[in-house]
Amino acid sequence: MAATLQLNTTKWSLNSNQSDVLIKARHSIIAYISGSLNKFKGSIDMQNNEVEDACIEFNLDVKNQESTLKNIDSPLYINDYLDSNTFPNITFKSTSFQKISSNINFLKGNLTVNNITKTVELDAQLINITIQNGTKTAIFEISGLIKRNDFDLVANAYNHTNGISLGQDITLTANLEFVI
Repeated sequence: MAATLQLNTTKWSLNSNQSDVLIKARHSIIAYISGSLNKFKGSIDMQNNEVEDACIEFNLDVKNQESTLKNIDSPLYINDYLDSNTFPNITFKSTSFQKISSNINFLKGNLTVNNITKTVELDAQLINITIQNGTKTAIFEISGLIKRNDFDLVANAYNHTNGISLGQDITLTANLEFVI
């Protein structure tokens, strides 16, 4: 009689206070949006310290005056390339997680910018697993290029950005912390 090895899958919850999003447009601006006042929800399933499934959702209010939104090294504002005056929220809700190998994962989902929703595929990576003060933490990063034209965001709006030309793409990076 052969013994069977049973592997347990553990569900981890997203810690919204330690999660954030970085938005970057080429040649112009980097905007850091923290998780303290924005909404992050989600979970990941892990087995033997490898991600088996992920469900991630976030809603960013880029006009929230109380947020720690910071523009780095730029005379531009985030409104200059996200049209956040009209539609101040950026939302993402995952629809599927595809595991290729222990280092290659893809997260598909619906991204809404400028009140336009498109299905996007983002790279997903488990960065590190640590234990501090008895709490097990997994650091997870999702990233991808978002085409400005897909969301009717004016690319290279030279006259609207004080003479600074914007790139065609926006880089979105979410640094997410999960705990059990």
